[in-house]
Amino acid sequence: MKLNFSIIIPVFNRPKEVEELLESLVAQTFLDDFEVLIIEDGSTEKSEDAIAKYKKRLRLRYFFKENSGAGASRNFGMQKASGNYYIILDSDVILPKHYLSEIKEILESAFTDAFGGPDAAHTSFTTLQKAINYAMTAVLTTGGIRGKKSSVVKFQPRSFNFGLSKAAFEKTGGFSRMKNGEDIDLTFRLWQKGFETQLIERAFVYHKRRASVQQFLEQTYGFGTARPLLNKKYPQTAKLTYWFPSLFIIGLYASLIVVFFGYPQTLGFYCLYFFTIFLDSLLQNRNLKVAFLSIIATYIQFLGYGLGYLKSQFLSKNTGF
Repeated sequence: MKLNFSIIIPVFNRPKEVEELLESLVAQTFLDDFEVLIIEDGSTEKSEDAIAKYKKRLRLRYFFKENSGAGASRNFGMQKASGNYYIILDSDVILPKHYLSEIKEILESAFTDAFGGPDAAHTSFTTLQKAINYAMTAVLTTGGIRGKKSSVVKFQPRSFNFGLSKAAFEKTGGFSRMKNGEDIDLTFRLWQKGFETQLIERAFVYHKRRASVQQFLEQTYGFGTARPLLNKKYPQTAKLTYWFPSLFIIGLYASLIVVFFGYPQTLGFYCLYFFTIFLDSLLQNRNLKVAFLSIIATYIQFLGYGLGYLKSQFLSKNTGF
């Protein structure tokens, strides 16, 4: 089929970041027509003024609705879209110039009804943002499941960079009411209905992520709470590896305790691991401060996800669906 892209961007109190994203859309090398739908999800700090100057440079449509969450806002956008293939982006991403062209090239040669792309750190990002990007994408921290092709068996797209055909949206109903993990839930339902997903390696985005340690902790905690809910709904997808962050944190604190009883060996393993994180980040980022902050970001990621997972696994009675 002839691809007709509609780009869906839910926004909540992020006018400056939306402006940066729209600027990167203006700069695309893509020659075909496409539309952009901004879905303002009940923001108190609206984006309307920030995007006004782009209305003559992009085929842009703006909607304001009551706050209902990112998933519902994405569904709202897809319902309003005129295209036959939807590209869903978080408002805090910036696109490289080739982004849309790469997607078109791959889908025309190897079509799938859904795709995901990886994320990277832009040179303009703060040292903390670069460290968080490392923690979220490195093979040593997440196994490369968020976009390292060699590490992926069957790719699960993430909502910050997610493509979905109109046909797949109509068959699945789009994103669920889950606050976290709604993108993985949609992927599982796509597979159940016979749709294929793929990773488009070259369709990466620069993802700013959370700007503070506290926000990153809250975000990873939310990710952790989602996984046991997904395991209960899709038991065939549950893996022992999902327990790793929780066991890592428990083991870290246990090793700190046993040091006082004369057993430092286990803590030495953790020190070696974090030193390896430092070296790997230093090689990738060429920045000592980013490398040091990568240790902190990795610890925060495991702490947030691990605690969220344990709480959801043992204390939560809410199914989330």
